[in-house]
Amino acid sequence: MSERDSRYRINVVAEMTGVPAPTLRAWERRYGIPTPSRTAAAYRLYSDRDVAMVRKLRDLCAGGLSIAEAAQMVLKGEADTFIEAPGHLDAFEAATRRIVAAVIAFDPDLLEREVSRAVYLGSAVTVFEQVLGPVMRQVGDLWHAGTLSVAQEHLASEVVGSVVRALSRLVQPPAPSRRVLLAAFEDEEHVLGLYGVAIRLASWGIRSVDLGARTPPEALADAVARLSPDAVALTLTIALRPERAAATLERYAQACAGVPWFVGGAGAAAVATRVERLGGVVLAGEAATLRAAIEQALAVKPQRP
Repeated sequence: MSERDSRYRINVVAEMTGVPAPTLRAWERRYGIPTPSRTAAAYRLYSDRDVAMVRKLRDLCAGGLSIAEAAQMVLKGEADTFIEAPGHLDAFEAATRRIVAAVIAFDPDLLEREVSRAVYLGSAVTVFEQVLGPVMRQVGDLWHAGTLSVAQEHLASEVVGSVVRALSRLVQPPAPSRRVLLAAFEDEEHVLGLYGVAIRLASWGIRSVDLGARTPPEALADAVARLSPDAVALTLTIALRPERAAATLERYAQACAGVPWFVGGAGAAAVATRVERLGGVVLAGEAATLRAAIEQALAVKPQRP
């Protein structure tokens, strides 16, 4: 390294790039980016070139590449072409990229602005399915890869989740003929998918009532008895404990009291057989397929006048 080349400590680089110090260390260990020198006391010192490489890696990840792919592009010197040529992006992809970049930069104000801008790109269904849903999938992937900290993932979930929840309430049909009760399993905290379901149902003229995260079977049973919904939709993104799975699903089946019920989310496939044995339906596939499954189940009950 040249004596004139600037050198920065890791906390300074984290502030300059918006990439947390633990992530910088993880990138160096796993992908060889960046390549700081060391002081006699083993402190990392980063050059301007290191900082530039970190920024390129951050931007490539924000553009939707996996961390491994992005690292290869940076090491091969191919990053500039990808980052500086946004013509291949449509409005939804560009919005997704900007929002993820704001998350990586850990900039709450910029994140709020970009999410607010995205809301005007189309209908609630379009915005959720083309921008906000993909944003949270990318954020989840980046968190699992060690690119994002827990704090960054929580910030994204809070900002995006609050907007999606507001959208799901705004689009509810005023005089629906059918109503679906939405809830999460008792140990489930992730409910962004439920808001997406509410938005999609509203586009089909079906109203939803959201009970939110961590809904125990007893609370669900009370809501079913009081609200007489046409169906119940449950979200499950976590894995149920094997020793409790059968009993837990049985309790939810009983809580639905004969009302058609569905289970969706990343954890649904693992319990599909048990759900179907109990009379439930696991939701998976494209929107048209999901609508057909829901309409078929709702047909067993008379529509509301």
